[in-house]
Amino acid sequence: ADVLFRVLMHLYDPEQLKALQAGKEYPSEKAKVVYARNITDVDDKIIAAAKEQGVDISVITEKFARIYNEDLAAIGCLPPTVQPKCTDHISHMIEMISELIDKEFAYESDGHVFFDVSKYDDYGQLSGNTLDALRGGDRVGEGEVARKRNAADFVLWKPPLDGVGWDAPFGNGRPGWHIECSVMAKAALCGGNYSNTIDIHCGGVDLKFPHHENERAQSCCANGTKSFAKFWVHNEFLNMNSEKMSKSLGNVKLIRDLLENWDGEVIRLALLTGFYRRELNWNSELLQRSYDRLEKAYRIIANFNGEVLTNVAADDAVLTETLNDLHIGTVTYAIWESLDSYSLEYERAASKVTGDKNQVEIERGFSKVIKSANLLGLLQKDPEEWFKGGMDTDKFDALAAEYDAVRAEAIKAKAAGDKAAMGAAFSRSDEIRDELKAQGIVIETGSDGSSWRKA
Repeated sequence: ADVLFRVLMHLYDPEQLKALQAGKEYPSEKAKVVYARNITDVDDKIIAAAKEQGVDISVITEKFARIYNEDLAAIGCLPPTVQPKCTDHISHMIEMISELIDKEFAYESDGHVFFDVSKYDDYGQLSGNTLDALRGGDRVGEGEVARKRNAADFVLWKPPLDGVGWDAPFGNGRPGWHIECSVMAKAALCGGNYSNTIDIHCGGVDLKFPHHENERAQSCCANGTKSFAKFWVHNEFLNMNSEKMSKSLGNVKLIRDLLENWDGEVIRLALLTGFYRRELNWNSELLQRSYDRLEKAYRIIANFNGEVLTNVAADDAVLTETLNDLHIGTVTYAIWESLDSYSLEYERAASKVTGDKNQVEIERGFSKVIKSANLLGLLQKDPEEWFKGGMDTDKFDALAAEYDAVRAEAIKAKAAGDKAAMGAAFSRSDEIRDELKAQGIVIETGSDGSSWRKA
């Protein structure tokens, strides 16, 4: 979704893209590409956790919303244009449910409100399910079969839980999951001059049914439209060493945990190596390959003494392939191949060996490759930042400076014939090198002095 957002901004709203890439806020009213990333801040598990901890549900939701946003930022995801929260739109949910009741697409039953799927002829078209196939039982697990007209009907409103509820014409209660997303989409994307049909709806393939099918049904019926979204973009699962990631199997990996050992850009590249509509096998080998590729790329950038031109755009061929249903794995491969090629051309030009391109062509081509990677959220760091990997810069800069100083003392002592002083200085330089190595730091000595990087 983040790459899709970036590409659409590149095409239609470069001003917003430039601002977000620079870490600046961009007013939503000016945005030509509006990306809404919802926060579901009320559901049964949240209510249960709040009761157990003796706090308001906002304490739980604000904590995990912050973690969610921090983790996505760590892997290079830009902030959305808007981030609606369910609790800010309860009144709009009540309005939509009331409208569905008035239009006889929904009905009240024992403190609940259900959507009547038999009233919507197109139900099942998104997921391929049919009402006949769904008549066998309560496929959502609501436990409310006795209250429903049809087993496939889904809940729009239900009684309060542990004191959490809002007043509504159909009784004090709380919203069902599906209605929350329909209302937030309408509020964030269908206001002003927009229609009630949104352009693109993203989400995991596991949400296609019942969640997205139900969203589509209630939105179309309430808004009086034939279509809720022009395009549905469903991403496939991650497999953990060929096994689906799931809480029941205990193999869930959190971004926060991965960040303890891997840079966020490594995680991002690993995710982008696959095609979004195919399952991706996630393992340490994939992460290591992604790290090695980025390490090589940043080394090439660091060694490139030409000018990276600011007035050059992403490569047209890269953009075309990205627009081909987000075939990003193919794009990243092409980027690495081009980067290697221009690195070779630069080396030839620098050594005055005749190459295929002159310096201006090399700089222009190299710049296009970098801009193409940037469009995908890659290679945006300064190489020095990458090699230092978020380590304590002041601490290791001081050790590197001391390393140079004691080595200079050793050389001076050697010239003076003071073997004891020379030995003591070299011994200290070895201690510094070992101290850095123990903390995962490599020190490198060049003509301009020593520098360090994360191993």
